[in-house]
Amino acid sequence: MDTLIVIVISAAIGTLFFIWFSRAVKNSAAMREFIMSHHWLLHPNSICYWRTAMAILGFTLYFATPYKAIAIFIFTFAAILDGVDGVVARGCNLGSRFGEWLDPLCDKLTYLPPLAGFAYMGILSWKLVLILTIIEFAGQFFARQLLSWLNVSGAANNFGKIKAIICFALVILCALLDKNPELLNITDSILMACIALSAASVIFKFIPNRLYADILSGLNFICGAISLVLTYHHHFAWAICVIIVGQLFDLFDGRMALKHGGTKAGPYLDDIADFVSFGLAPAYVVIEKGGYLAYIIAVIYILSVAFRLIRFVKKDKNRTDLPAGIFNGLPSPAGAMIVLGASLVATPVILWVITVISILLMVSHIRFAHFGRVILKRIPRPLFFVISAAIIVTISLIFKTKSAQMFGYLILGAIIVYLITGILQAKSLSQSAQQM
Repeated sequence: MDTLIVIVISAAIGTLFFIWFSRAVKNSAAMREFIMSHHWLLHPNSICYWRTAMAILGFTLYFATPYKAIAIFIFTFAAILDGVDGVVARGCNLGSRFGEWLDPLCDKLTYLPPLAGFAYMGILSWKLVLILTIIEFAGQFFARQLLSWLNVSGAANNFGKIKAIICFALVILCALLDKNPELLNITDSILMACIALSAASVIFKFIPNRLYADILSGLNFICGAISLVLTYHHHFAWAICVIIVGQLFDLFDGRMALKHGGTKAGPYLDDIADFVSFGLAPAYVVIEKGGYLAYIIAVIYILSVAFRLIRFVKKDKNRTDLPAGIFNGLPSPAGAMIVLGASLVATPVILWVITVISILLMVSHIRFAHFGRVILKRIPRPLFFVISAAIIVTISLIFKTKSAQMFGYLILGAIIVYLITGILQAKSLSQSAQQM
């Protein structure tokens, strides 16, 4: 497992460097002055050139020489430098339209060549790598050129940033599989996720910002409808996975509405989507899992989600004693995850009990912090993108192993973490609001 040790050491050194450099740029005027006086070395565009050169060197060393450990170290450091150029651009106000174009191009030149190399070795699918390459360069040279004619920014969006992190991680995973072929190969599943994210990144650049929230709510609704169909055919793990995707859309639609605005129909579409994805879909899973109380429990669950949504719109949303970003009662997406996670690991009777617990938490007056507007905001942006990428990779692993129980325990574990964190953050914000 020498390759794994090299990967861990490289990632640790690179991460420590990123943390140190980020704090230095943010807190040290001397560091910012040094950057401004050494553009040839530390300008964001210069960093892009450096990391591309490092990636080319790493590619050459790995595929043409026996110095694979050195190549892995160089590539890992080059991947981490992808976050450093953004830190410099924001911290020193050195962002530019050319930089918006150059940064994603250097990303592609960093991870696409080694992906092609591993496809040549048979670790990855040639067809999938080719599809990803076509979408990537079509977006880089055709879509961005069209956006420039329309005077629209071509900066990377969240889809593109998460995709880039996954691609970097995929290269490292391929290197690990190259030396340890007995490991489970989930590379093609991850590569398909990269293709989907790459396509979404290109498409969303052409959509007016004010429509982002409505589109994401619509996608959430579609996920709920698809989940109902999958549940009918007893594909429970797939149905739950689709709802998790819907939760990601739900997580971002509110943020997009606050950032870019929305349409008059947006709030209604959001509520309908939430009711389908986090009300009807989980209730139908309970019914299909069977048992003589299943219909009764499912109906009560649906009514509790409806009550939760109506209380939020009619009352909680207008309360002045409820700090911003604090929910009165467990949010319905979290309540849905409790039920869905339990449905994969519990017997019908235990599932009913856990569903009742979810119902009580949703209709209660226990305060929970909003995951997107409170908890995520306290997570550094690079860490957020890494976590998002890790979730996608984990889901790929679960579906490769086809372990529904592992999936269920993972969901329940994540929900327990949110319950604890959400309550603690809500108490902290409430106390701060009372002291003001």
